[in-house]
Amino acid sequence: MSFEQGLSGLNAASRNLDVIGNNVANANTVGFKGSQADFADVYANSLAASGGAAIGIGTSVAAVQQAFTQGNISVSSNPLDVAINGQGFFRLSDDGVISYSRNGQFHLDKSGYIINANGAHLTGYGVNANGVLATANPGDLQVSTAELAPKMTTKGSIVANLDSRDQPLPAAGFDINDPSSYDNATSMTVYDSLGNAHTLSSYFVKTADDTWSVFGASDGTQLGTGPIGTLTFTSSGAIDTAATTLPLSVSMSLANGATTPLAVSLDFTGSTQFGSAFGVSTLDQDGYASGQLAGFAIADDGTVQGRYSNGQSRTLGQMVLANFADPQGLQPLGNNAWGETSASGQPLIGSPGSGNLGQVQSGATEDSNVDLTAQLVDMITAQRSYQANAQTIKTQDAVMQTLVNLR
Repeated sequence: MSFEQGLSGLNAASRNLDVIGNNVANANTVGFKGSQADFADVYANSLAASGGAAIGIGTSVAAVQQAFTQGNISVSSNPLDVAINGQGFFRLSDDGVISYSRNGQFHLDKSGYIINANGAHLTGYGVNANGVLATANPGDLQVSTAELAPKMTTKGSIVANLDSRDQPLPAAGFDINDPSSYDNATSMTVYDSLGNAHTLSSYFVKTADDTWSVFGASDGTQLGTGPIGTLTFTSSGAIDTAATTLPLSVSMSLANGATTPLAVSLDFTGSTQFGSAFGVSTLDQDGYASGQLAGFAIADDGTVQGRYSNGQSRTLGQMVLANFADPQGLQPLGNNAWGETSASGQPLIGSPGSGNLGQVQSGATEDSNVDLTAQLVDMITAQRSYQANAQTIKTQDAVMQTLVNLR
């Protein structure tokens, strides 16, 4: 029986060395999860109950378990390298075949899809025409390089301090070409429906104590013949909301093919009249010109945010992660990927950071979780075990030889 015991020990030690060798070989593989061999003793089956002096017939490798523990995070120079900090797997699609991976080394293909080195597409939530995430079903993530359409200005905001020490001027004498006919002025850039920029100017004329007329101009041409509105202040210097109607309405006639007139609501809420020099603290409006994609970044929640040449940003998609009730049940497919099985359970899909899913880090990769020092020590132990089992066979052979030589 010792031959069988020794042979099983040799086989088990050999498989253990295979597992250790595979771990060592993948010590620098991004996202690799190390394995260990689990051993079990072997006893012969019996129809009757076995006695307490039963001797086993060796050992076997019951399973090879992967350790899905976190690997170290290393910074990389590729913004599309993504590391998972916590639980979860990247969901990949290769012509509809779904697999899962911890290797986040991605790049863009010629069509703008985010792919790995094997050509599998990273999946996630796309966006609709309004840039809103469509979270119904994950699909292949594609970074659109289309030009960002312009947005027409509809609202503007000006917060300024008007100097209460200024002396009243006759509003009827206002002339945009005569600086002495108004007290102060400021301008902002607004955009029409085609993304063309226009200058909207506001001129302030103090007509009485605590009362200011506001005149408007579009690209240097006065809007109308009178003021576009009046600002009235209280004795404490704040806008008198009972006597002032806000926002003021501005209508700009255009002759360049864009939607005309360009109507802008101009809000002066927050403006003051104090005894200090004129100053503007806020100039804001909600329009912008068209823009080209200048770059993009991936946030901790997997959102792919595009940056455009017009200073705007827009969500281009969001990657998803998947987790399993029993990751040990996943089937290794090679190329840093696993496949779903009945033992693993169905994937639990969500955005990074939601539920028990980890967050992602852009410009970084997850190192292999193999402890090379520990593996080298285990290799020595496995080698000794192999030698010891070989010695068992050698000893049994010597015993058999003694029996054969009996006369």
